[in-house]
Amino acid sequence: MQLTPARLIRSLTLAAGLALSVAPQTAPAQGAFAPAIIVDEQVITGFEIDQRARMLTLLNSPGKPQELAREQLIEDRLKLQAALAMGIDPTAEEVADGMEEFAGRAQLSREEFVSVLERGGVAEQTFRDFVRAGVAWRQVVQTRFAPRANVTEDEIDRALAGAGGGSNIRVLLSELIMPIPPGQDEAVRARADRIAAMTSESEFSSAARQYSATATRGAGGRLPWRDLTELPPQLQPLLLGLAPGEVTAPIPIPGAIALFQLRDIEESGYNPPEIAAVDYAAYYMPGGRSPETLARARVLAQKVDRCDDLYGVAKGQPPEVLDRGTLPPSEIPTDIAYELSKLDQGEVSTALTRSNGQTLVFLMLCGRTAKVAEDADREQVTLGLRNRRLSALADSYLAQLRADARIVVK
Repeated sequence: MQLTPARLIRSLTLAAGLALSVAPQTAPAQGAFAPAIIVDEQVITGFEIDQRARMLTLLNSPGKPQELAREQLIEDRLKLQAALAMGIDPTAEEVADGMEEFAGRAQLSREEFVSVLERGGVAEQTFRDFVRAGVAWRQVVQTRFAPRANVTEDEIDRALAGAGGGSNIRVLLSELIMPIPPGQDEAVRARADRIAAMTSESEFSSAARQYSATATRGAGGRLPWRDLTELPPQLQPLLLGLAPGEVTAPIPIPGAIALFQLRDIEESGYNPPEIAAVDYAAYYMPGGRSPETLARARVLAQKVDRCDDLYGVAKGQPPEVLDRGTLPPSEIPTDIAYELSKLDQGEVSTALTRSNGQTLVFLMLCGRTAKVAEDADREQVTLGLRNRRLSALADSYLAQLRADARIVVK
């Protein structure tokens, strides 16, 4: 998920308050500082893992915090080890500047950011260690790969010619969206955790047939090939982090929990246009997913051909029953953005609800606006190509370091 400054501030503040309300008041267990992972004789303690996981929770990072914390700390040790081998050791001033830069993304000073973290139970040293590894790795990548990341004029011209195109990656997914009936939060969340651990396509499909509320439940939640850029921006990095067969961590959406299994991924050879804005309408119908309301929605879908027709349907009703908007994909609620990604202009979805399942969302796609190549800036394209190449080289080097390392999990 890409965090806007406002969303990051809200996440930090709310999560810090929650952490204060549930944090144990007892001293840490003696075993917290025992080795939990050893990376080439470098120790990672249980305390470090818990601290990093808590920080990731406060930052609203996607995925399972404990698992992500372990992976990040292993990579941090490898990055610092590579930096040391190259004689790179960030100064205290460089680390402080890095902390200031990171805090600035939330429009906070370093001191304010540290204060929010500490209220959530995260020590300043945890934040400092996180930034130090990042600063060191940035210097490693620049020193080792900068000469190899130059781009040619031909590459820039080709990129400009294809500007407005998105990723050429396609994914084959299965979906499962479970409603949360009143009073069944714990049971549904526990079931979602069990499904998230599945790696079998048949198991996931069986669960989708039994629990999913989408139109694909009869097909076991299976969806056709989809271009990655058609999916909500919030969902794309989660899917890219999966191997075929794996399932996303449970994704909370209003009144439900969503899970997605990656069945396959490939490069399509075609760059679809990147979407600048989506025009859609949501008409709210009382009764939720009751048979009567769904029947009325089916009749309505036969009567309306375009979004403007819904103004006549909503005439005489309170203004809030019809929501019409044109927004960038990143600003559309995840569940609505996901349903819209499956629709063509004029098509309708009735998969979503609001008000704890008491209101059905009659969702209609009005249209999409693609980004245009004229917006492309040569200098920005050059920088983007160079950074992409640096990132690929860095990822490959880190994978090599990990493959060569001796990693022992206690």
